[in-house]
Amino acid sequence: MRLLVLGGTEFAGRAVVEAALGRGWEVTVLNRGRHEPPAGVRALRGDRTAPGGLAALAEGEWDAVIDTWSAAPRAVDDAARLLADRVGRYVYVSSCSVYAWAPPAGYGEDAPLVEGALPSADKTDYARDKRGGELAALGAFGAERSVFARAGLILGPYENIGRLPWWLGRVARGGPVLAPGPRDLALQYVDVRDLAEWLLGSVERELSGAYNLVSAQGHATMGSLLDACVRVTGGAAELRWTSAEVVLGAGIEPWTQLPVWIPAGSEGYDALHSGDVSRALATGLRCRSVDETVSDTWRWLQSVGGVAPQRAGRPAVGLDPALEATVLGVPLER
Repeated sequence: MRLLVLGGTEFAGRAVVEAALGRGWEVTVLNRGRHEPPAGVRALRGDRTAPGGLAALAEGEWDAVIDTWSAAPRAVDDAARLLADRVGRYVYVSSCSVYAWAPPAGYGEDAPLVEGALPSADKTDYARDKRGGELAALGAFGAERSVFARAGLILGPYENIGRLPWWLGRVARGGPVLAPGPRDLALQYVDVRDLAEWLLGSVERELSGAYNLVSAQGHATMGSLLDACVRVTGGAAELRWTSAEVVLGAGIEPWTQLPVWIPAGSEGYDALHSGDVSRALATGLRCRSVDETVSDTWRWLQSVGGVAPQRAGRPAVGLDPALEATVLGVPLER
């Protein structure tokens, strides 16, 4: 297979490139050159947000292009129109955020979508930007040659958002840790490497259309995730399981101050941890264990000095130690 990856050096894009190389595919990447791509790829330079930024793609043919773009849809539109006659399939890493808020528990790919998205728009908001990207690919490649991977929470090595790296860093510091309950709260996420393998499989299977791309609900729980963090970092932390009522009563923000966690029964929980993923599972999605995801992320995090790279423009995540100590009723460690 001849694969073109737009990006290819950070998080999901890098995982795709490594997986494709592992399959013996011929891989070309186009990016701005801020990060070195894995060895073995053909590297092209270009800034898709700048005039003439796609000039390096004026020639060439590929079996598929994989695009993880998350900003202005017009960047997807420009690339898709340029490549439509020279690429077999456009695989776009979209998001479950494209569904009209708030999707009910168990929602499938036929749930209502956000309104007002335009394929040629400048940056608006995340949901409409992602839906606009889908529309851009659809307009240039048609329904039979476009794939939309509507990912939810993505974890794993190379994470540049900071969610699992924050939990690993906090647990590694040891002491009492505010663990938001309940322990058996079911989670949905996808390891970035499992996402990458499914994306490549979608090319081999000649899939089309939209797919919710996370694990089945209950593949992991808040307890199994944090227990794994304790194990891989050395077991010095004491998880103090705390009810959602106490956490919310303290003014702590789910998802941002306590990454991954959203209280059960809330609109956000249903949207991020209650989707129907049967279509993806039936087309090859396989999810590795939470232990493997956590241990491999910890190993990678140590290899980069213990501090994960932060994606530009993304707010920091995590709980202030003073607030955590206040909620737990323990002295603040200095």
